[in-house]
Amino acid sequence: MGSVLTESVWGWSIFALVLLAILIFCWTYIRRYQSQQESEVVSTITAICALAVALITSSLLPVDIFLVSYMKDSRGSYKEWAADNITRQNIEDTVLYGYYTLYSIILFCVFLWIPFVYFYYEEKEEDDPNKCSQVKNALKYTMGFVIVCSILLLIGAFVPLNIPTSQNSTEWEKVKLLFEELGSSHGLAALSFSISTLTLIGMLAVITYTAYGMSALPLNLIKGTRSVVYERLQNTEDLEEVEQQVEKIKSKCADGRPLSSRDRRDLQKLEEKLRTLRRRDRHLETAERSCWLKFCCALRPFKIALGIFFILVALLFIVALFLSNLDKALHSVGFDSGFIIFETNLANPLNEFLLVLQTVFPLDYILIAIITMYLVFTSMAGIRNMGIWFFWIRLYKIRPGRTRPQALLFLCMILLLMVLHTSYMVYSLAPQYVMYGSQKYQEHVNQTSFDSRQENSNATWVTKMCDAKAPEDQCTVTRTYLFLHKFWFFNVVYYFGNWAFIAAFLIGLIVSCCKGKRSVIEGEVDDDDSDLSDDEFMQRQHV
Repeated sequence: MGSVLTESVWGWSIFALVLLAILIFCWTYIRRYQSQQESEVVSTITAICALAVALITSSLLPVDIFLVSYMKDSRGSYKEWAADNITRQNIEDTVLYGYYTLYSIILFCVFLWIPFVYFYYEEKEEDDPNKCSQVKNALKYTMGFVIVCSILLLIGAFVPLNIPTSQNSTEWEKVKLLFEELGSSHGLAALSFSISTLTLIGMLAVITYTAYGMSALPLNLIKGTRSVVYERLQNTEDLEEVEQQVEKIKSKCADGRPLSSRDRRDLQKLEEKLRTLRRRDRHLETAERSCWLKFCCALRPFKIALGIFFILVALLFIVALFLSNLDKALHSVGFDSGFIIFETNLANPLNEFLLVLQTVFPLDYILIAIITMYLVFTSMAGIRNMGIWFFWIRLYKIRPGRTRPQALLFLCMILLLMVLHTSYMVYSLAPQYVMYGSQKYQEHVNQTSFDSRQENSNATWVTKMCDAKAPEDQCTVTRTYLFLHKFWFFNVVYYFGNWAFIAAFLIGLIVSCCKGKRSVIEGEVDDDDSDLSDDEFMQRQHV
């Protein structure tokens, strides 16, 4: 039993180290983007915890693949500590319950905690600091989310059940079987259905934000930012031009005559533009003296190399996703099965690369962890570049030191939903590896020869990579794969979502190529900023 714990602790030790790194990253990320003027302890803690849950959930996939692969040696035989089927089942159940625990926390965050904190902050009034009234109104709005969650759980509890179709079974037998299966599932089917429904929403967010982030992030690194000297010179010219226009309008009322309504409107717009240009000039002046900016300029060659690497990785992902989807279209079981495919018929470069790396421990696990984190961070980059939209209406912007608490809560909720779809994305990129990891098995092959007088049969053992053709007792399927294929009709939607993702990436790539360089102070100045918030931001920059 001690050896079992020693072997299995490898995966969980790595997971613990990743967990610590995730918590540090979440605290740094939220503190960097939140507005100190509007921040609250409750919203900050909620955002940090929600972001941590999202990243922890995504990091469980490499642990799942590692554990099923580590049960076997390079010859395809189970290791001594994993020879017992009960031991293997216990390890698999541990991973499965880990998934369900994290998914339950995601349900709690999406349907209860984040909505409550969001509406609690929305109901806050400066002239009426009545906490009881805030809590009551927040609970009232949150109940709508709780009702939706309850409906999804009830549907999930009943939809996947296999009711007898025999003509001889009575209605009572059907109802009895219904409750027996409902009780035996312990609500796991209901939870799976609810999570799968949220994954559909996450799929839409992935198509919108991740596809754009995969093109915008590397191209921004390659193109860099505009020269701060050139930007300040151009801003000074714009400033002088607007000042002249303001003086020209004011000169009309120098003799005491009132301005027309049109002139008053134009004067108001010009004065707002003048304030924005002056704020830009202050930020550009600070940036010009910034040692950090000079250090970033020194790292320019490294950023270009990193950008080229990221765009090549993105193109590799798109090619792998296209080949995987094409393979499903040509060789899957069919529409009614959710486009399940039992073996890889078209060579998938990413899947083959992972299988090659598995010969050198632990390169394949490191790569699968990098792939998962890459998808998460490109999603964050996409949200940061685009902002948070509801159809054609922009709700919030994500800006360093200026992001409102509601925007951070929205950001974390979207990331929670996107992480749910990340597992299916990784499975689509490397289906065979996500399904079996680096497991091998030994196949018994008979070699028979005939001569005129006798038949000779020689038995040999051949080591092969695990796939759907392997005997069930020789290869262990990851819990991720089983969870992804619990409801076939969701897989159909995910399949078409992959095609939409490829199209969205290509559109985002074209848009990113056509856009010019970013401003060196992008996100720091906006027309909606007040002078007070700008002063506070400048003080933080000097600290």
